[in-house]
Amino acid sequence: MKQTELLAIPGIDVVVREAKAPDLPVLLALLAADPLGAVRESPSDTDMGHYRMAFEAIERDPAHRLLVCEHAGRVIAMLQLSFIPGLSRRGSLRAQIEAVRIKTGYRGQGVGSGFVSWAIENARANGCSLVQLTTTKRAPRPTASTRRWVSRPATRA
Repeated sequence: MKQTELLAIPGIDVVVREAKAPDLPVLLALLAADPLGAVRESPSDTDMGHYRMAFEAIERDPAHRLLVCEHAGRVIAMLQLSFIPGLSRRGSLRAQIEAVRIKTGYRGQGVGSGFVSWAIENARANGCSLVQLTTTKRAPRPTASTRRWVSRPATRA
């Protein structure tokens, strides 16, 4: 991946880039901003050690990428893209997309769809034959983007 890549979203300039350590408070705020995250996440200063350790582990492992979307220099979305080797499909690599979060004021503008589409194309470019999107049944109301993606059969990258 280049340092940054521009997403093709009509009417809004959005850049994709790797997350950096200074982004961590914003990422935790995105995770805690939904009803499930509000209960399971605790991004207080006393809990930051666990989050920092996880961030550093992701950052060190080339099979995992924590990515953000930026608009006007501000983080507005995040997702984690992981590359998983497998024996099935003739030993092919697969990708897993998870922790997709879009900042409230940017939902419904195509950021989520554009970001997930970008992640699928990136998986394809990295040799993945399958892409998996994680979601939870406990989510109170899936977004239109989530419904669109999870209603599809497994996506071949």
